[in-house]
Amino acid sequence: QSTWGGLEDSTVNMCGIIAVQLADAQSNVCGLLVDGLTSLQHRGQDAAGIVTCDHQVLHMRKRNGLVSDVFDSTSTLPLVGSVGMGHCRYPTAGTSSCAEAQPFYTNYPFGICLAHNGNLTNVTELREYLAEHGRHLNTTSDSEVLMNIFATTLLQKLSAGSRCPTPDQIFAAVTDLFARCHGAYAVTALIVGVGLVAFRDPFGIRPLIYGQQSDSSIAFASESVAIDAIDFKVVRDVAPGEVVVVNPQGVVHAKVCHPSPQLAPCMFEYVYLARPDSVIDKISVYQARLKMGVTLANQIVRCQPNHGIDVVVPVPDTGRTFALELARALNLPYREALIKNRYIARTFIMPGQAMRQKGVRMKLHPIREELEGKNVLLVDDSIVRGNTSRQIISLVRAAGAKKVFFASAAPPVRFPNVYGIDMPTRSELVAAVADTPERVAEAIGADWVVYQLLEDMEQCVKECNRTVTTCESSCFSGEYITGDINECYLDNLAGHRNESRHTKRQKTQEVVEIYNNNNNSNTVNTVN
Repeated sequence: QSTWGGLEDSTVNMCGIIAVQLADAQSNVCGLLVDGLTSLQHRGQDAAGIVTCDHQVLHMRKRNGLVSDVFDSTSTLPLVGSVGMGHCRYPTAGTSSCAEAQPFYTNYPFGICLAHNGNLTNVTELREYLAEHGRHLNTTSDSEVLMNIFATTLLQKLSAGSRCPTPDQIFAAVTDLFARCHGAYAVTALIVGVGLVAFRDPFGIRPLIYGQQSDSSIAFASESVAIDAIDFKVVRDVAPGEVVVVNPQGVVHAKVCHPSPQLAPCMFEYVYLARPDSVIDKISVYQARLKMGVTLANQIVRCQPNHGIDVVVPVPDTGRTFALELARALNLPYREALIKNRYIARTFIMPGQAMRQKGVRMKLHPIREELEGKNVLLVDDSIVRGNTSRQIISLVRAAGAKKVFFASAAPPVRFPNVYGIDMPTRSELVAAVADTPERVAEAIGADWVVYQLLEDMEQCVKECNRTVTTCESSCFSGEYITGDINECYLDNLAGHRNESRHTKRQKTQEVVEIYNNNNNSNTVNTVN
């Protein structure tokens, strides 16, 4: 999946996670993890990692690159074991070291590996807490912080002389973690000799799906498509504030460990992040986007009753579903008039605006016959900075379009996202600077711009699951569901992101591995 006019021109910190435990202890899980990560590749194309466990011995490989770059038939051979987990990520601002790739590992207590999708909002406070408890942090990743918080709280709950934590002790440890860690987090962890642990923040901001096979094999993943891809059956979503523990025999223990959980799923999952064929929190992403296409069509009729549109053209790929139903609702022709070269890197990963602009021209090619002399409506998931939207509009005009209109399936993005999408600072968001659709249209070179209404977008999601009453829509509304974000936090965040962008990104091709040597000890090995 790749989108263009919206998040494609920003730096995005998104992740995909998967964990699998097979019922047959003699089988190897690595192939399933690779397949699952490949189906989650749209959530992270910067780095990938897998850890497996075989007879209490960990085997890990992680490196920058696509899943297919990091794992091949040779590199997966050492990754033996019937239980394991994987992670793929997009880059965080200012760093691209494979040391920041996940899963993370700590040997105390027991040996814990952890993978995380989301973002902690009180990470400075947590780092200070860990320093006071003698925990060493080797990276700037908040996922490493989360792993060490989990390790510390688990250690505190163990009975004297205990060699294996019970499910109740794990529940108690994560209960303390919930009280201490703020933000968004969907987590899978592997504890050597204990099994898999999965948990989700008290608001369920980031998704986590639980799947199973008939033989008691268990899986967790960021999206249902990954569960389907490995031929497991989706059981349900991990609930907000819930902890699920799976022991080596496949026995599942589950408990909601937060006193007042409230489901508030991130709206960007449904408008952009998730694959359209996923079902998250019992909401079909595809159906939600079809509904958003209808409400966006209604908004065009309200705002531009004499719109004069001749043809509806999606910005591939995410724009397609919205545009398809929008065109039907307006009784207008739908045309795939922008063709994507799938072998060019995604534009927001490219360094520098000049490279991103060149990337747009190389990645998208217009079909002149569908555009020349026509009033064209471009439909995309969102407009963030507006730089790429401007380039696409220019491309369509150069192909002979008479007028170019732009419809965004998301409302105006006016605030930073602090829950796992590393968007630009507020001063870089075009809708925060150009505070009306007319000014945004002028900024990106469109004849007019229409945005989805926030209440319509949220209602489309809620109609797919009537039990959802609250949504996480902070980048549109400025209302942060966790209640701990203020102007001081956002100012500090803006300063950090600006500083990070001035730091030279050096993307290495190192490989980080854990393997078992002849002395039967775990070793971390970095290979250039």
